[in-house]
Order: sequence, then C-alpha cells, then structure tokens
Amino acid sequence: MKAIILAAGYATRLYPLTKDKPKALLDINHKPIINYIVEQIDTIDAVDEIYVVTNHKFIKAFDTWQNEIVSRAKITVLDDGTTAEENRKGAIGDIAFLIDKMNIDDELLVIAGDNFFTYPLKDYYDFYRQKDSDCVCVKIWQDEKTLRNFGIALLDEQSKVLEIEEKPENPKSNTVVFATYFYKKDTVPLFAKYLSQGNNPDAPGNFPAWLYQQKEVYAYTFEGECYDIGTLQSYEEVQRLFQK
Repeated sequence: MKAIILAAGYATRLYPLTKDKPKALLDINHKPIINYIVEQIDTIDAVDEIYVVTNHKFIKAFDTWQNEIVSRAKITVLDDGTTAEENRKGAIGDIAFLIDKMNIDDELLVIAGDNFFTYPLKDYYDFYRQKDSDCVCVKIWQDEKTLRNFGIALLDEQSKVLEIEEKPENPKSNTVVFATYFYKKDTVPLFAKYLSQGNNPDAPGNFPAWLYQQKEVYAYTFEGECYDIGTLQSYEEVQRLFQK
C-alpha cells in the first residue's frame, strides 16, 4: 500500500501564517501537523511508501522537512509544478498526477495534509481490511448549523455508503465525511476516468461522492476528533485544545 499526503494547497484563508509556509508544516504543540499524520501512517505495516505532493512554491520547505522527519516508511516529496491558487491542480488532480508520475499500481491511503485527528488510523485500516472495499471515514456531527460545510453521507445498517453529497444546501443526515480514504488497487485507474469525464478536480471528497455510484464504498465511523484546519480560528482552537 502507498500513502498520499495532499499538501499542494496555498491556504490563503490562513494568511499571513501560510504566506511563506505550507499549512501542513504549521505546528501543533511544537510539532508540524504532517508529523502527526506520518506517525499514524507508520502504525500500518502494509504502507511501504509515503508520497507528499506539494506545489512549486513550497517544495523547498518540504525538502527541508523530509531531511528531518523519521519514518518507518520511505518518504518521497513531489512538486506538482503549480505556483499559485489560480493554476493549482486541485486535490483529485494531484492524486491523478502522482499516480501517473510514480506509476502507482497498488492500494492507496489518501490523507489531506491539514487533517489533525485523534483516532487510531490502524483501527480504520482494520475496518478497511474487513470490508475489503473502498472506504471513507465519518463522524456523527452534533452542530447542525455547520453541516453544510462538509461532505455528508447516508449509510445503511452495514455502513455501506448509499449517498455522499459534498457541501449540500439541505443535508440529509448528520454523518460528516473527513478527508482520509482507503482505496483498493482496482480503484486507482478510476481517478483518470473521473477527471476525463470533466468532474471537479478540487476537493478530495468529490471523488468518493462519484465513486459510490461505480462500486461499493463503506464508511468507518470513528471515535475521537478530526479537525480540518482551514481558518485562523480553527487553527487557534486546535492549538488551545492540544497545548501541553
């Protein structure tokens, strides 16, 4: 299995913090967000390589980080060649770019580089193995006012995905999808198919929202927290909650 950490965004909503520093390298309790992700990936023995896809603006910062990080799995950093918000590939575009560039023909773990989570990733992986199908991870969300900011899933009693809708105007459930995914080997070629049909290359959640209509997708409901750090307010909140 290969792991992909998506870190090619420009995080303009976090300016000035991210004007010259990638969001994934912002610290929480004196450690970069991406380090927590790598530590969790390292608990999954099946992952033999971690790919970090970034942009041309931040490639040097990630090269420096790569020389300092310690990981069981081999880490490879790739530059997607984009230079600004206006010409970025989008998360799904970056996944397809990396699959093609590295000729990936393996199972995939895909994680957004701005996700800070407290649940054991190994438990999610074990669920994926049990279901033997593509998987998303979800949490039951209590704040109904903010549901429209997320991807929303409808599930059956066996946790099979019946529907995923990205940022719906009228959410059909309070089951929120977060940006960590396990994909089977035979799903990897479907990223190119998705893009060839003219679908949205941006948010990573758009792909499983299309995929469940092609094949079975299951949802792992996690206990604990997962924060999508997209604004100064959310970053400050996580720092406050997890400072020691």
